[in-house]
Amino acid sequence: MADNFGSRRIVVGAHYGLRDWLSQRVTALLMALFTLALIGQVLFGSEMGYDKWAGIFSRQWMKALTFVVIVSLLVHAWVGMRDIWMDYVKSMGLRLAMQVFTLVWLVGCAGWSIQVLWRL
Repeated sequence: MADNFGSRRIVVGAHYGLRDWLSQRVTALLMALFTLALIGQVLFGSEMGYDKWAGIFSRQWMKALTFVVIVSLLVHAWVGMRDIWMDYVKSMGLRLAMQVFTLVWLVGCAGWSIQVLWRL
């Protein structure tokens, strides 16, 4: 007779851990700070028009900063959606399909944002 000191716990799910928690917080903070800086430029300047809006994003450092924030948004969205798919979609095949679709969609959004920012 084998001694049973409790049931074995199989840990599955959304890769809970410090890395995911920290990535969500850091990306959220980056997006919030960028939003506040952008709102400050819009509110405390001259009348808003296309020229002013294009002028904000014409500088190379602003394009790079905007792209970093877009990448942060994509990472934030990936961690959140991956957790949702892993927690609530029980079918392994459907979960994999949803994760692949999410990754393809996010990579497409990254490509589109590069085109918009740098007019390729």
